[in-house]
Amino acid sequence: MQTAPSAKRTRPLIIGVDTGKTAALASLDLSGETVRISSQRYGGLEWFVDEIKRSGTPVVIASDKRRATETVSKLATIFDAVLFTPQYDISVKKKMPLVNAPQVENLHGRDALSAAKAAYNSYRNKLSQAERIAKDNRYDDVEGLKAMVIRKYSIHDVINRAKSGRRMVR
Repeated sequence: MQTAPSAKRTRPLIIGVDTGKTAALASLDLSGETVRISSQRYGGLEWFVDEIKRSGTPVVIASDKRRATETVSKLATIFDAVLFTPQYDISVKKKMPLVNAPQVENLHGRDALSAAKAAYNSYRNKLSQAERIAKDNRYDDVEGLKAMVIRKYSIHDVINRAKSGRRMVR
């Protein structure tokens, strides 16, 4: 099997963020599975950075609001992650089907998880395609491939560069 060289060996994640008096974040892997949900009263930028580092490497930082808060934008910049904002603010009614998780303890966790799930859903088809093509090409760094696809790299370019021993530069 072919493996793309990777400087980072931590799990790539989609991070949903809810800012406010009570801050919350939700981490999903690139298969859409919930990794972690946490919240902190008066959690600021430092708290978010520490919590994210404990979970993995963010590929996407997501908001449930059309206009990302300053904190959400800063997190995307700090981690060199793609910033996801929905076309419209995600209403409570639309959050409910996105968040069917017993581990959500409060509304802030629900909002963070709905942001992460909305981001995942926006990439789901392309990520599934990347999985299929990786399997067909016996390419085993599927998570790394998915992370590069989210960053707008061509699936075939990533695989072909790995096979030729050339590294993709982000």
